[in-house]
Amino acid sequence: MSKPVTPLLAADAIIQLLDLPERPFVLIERAYPPYGWAIPGGFVDVGETLESAAIREAKEETGLDVTLTALLGIYSNPNRDPRNHTVTAVYIATAHGLPKAGDDAKNSGLYTFDNLPPLAFDHDLVLADFKNYLEQGIPAPLRP
Repeated sequence: MSKPVTPLLAADAIIQLLDLPERPFVLIERAYPPYGWAIPGGFVDVGETLESAAIREAKEETGLDVTLTALLGIYSNPNRDPRNHTVTAVYIATAHGLPKAGDDAKNSGLYTFDNLPPLAFDHDLVLADFKNYLEQGIPAPLRP
C-alpha cells in the first residue's frame, strides 16, 4: 500500500518574555519567502513530537529556551501557507532573556498587540486568537 499524500506538519510558539514589562512576545522576520514577520516555528521532524518541535524551532530561531504553557490551537486552512498545505499546532510559551535571530530568521523583535509589523501566513488570525486567549482564557475556536 502506498503512503497517503498529506499536508505538511509544523509547530509554532508564541513566546512571552517574563523579564520585561507588558510581557511582550517574540516575532521573527523571515529570511526566505514568504517574507514578513512570523511567530517562531517550523516543520516537525520525523520521530519528533509537536511539543519538541516547537521548543527546538524556538531555540533555533530566537536562541531562547522556552517553556510551553498551553496549546492555543491547530491551524489547518489549506491556504494559510502559500508554499504548501501546512498544518500547524500553535503553542503559548514563556522565556527569560532577549531573543537573537538565528537559523532562517533574518531578525527578531519584541511586540505587543499595539505595534505589530506586517505578518506572514495567517499569523494575524493566530495573534488575534492569542489576544482573545489572554483576555478571556479561551483557546482558538474550531474552524471547520
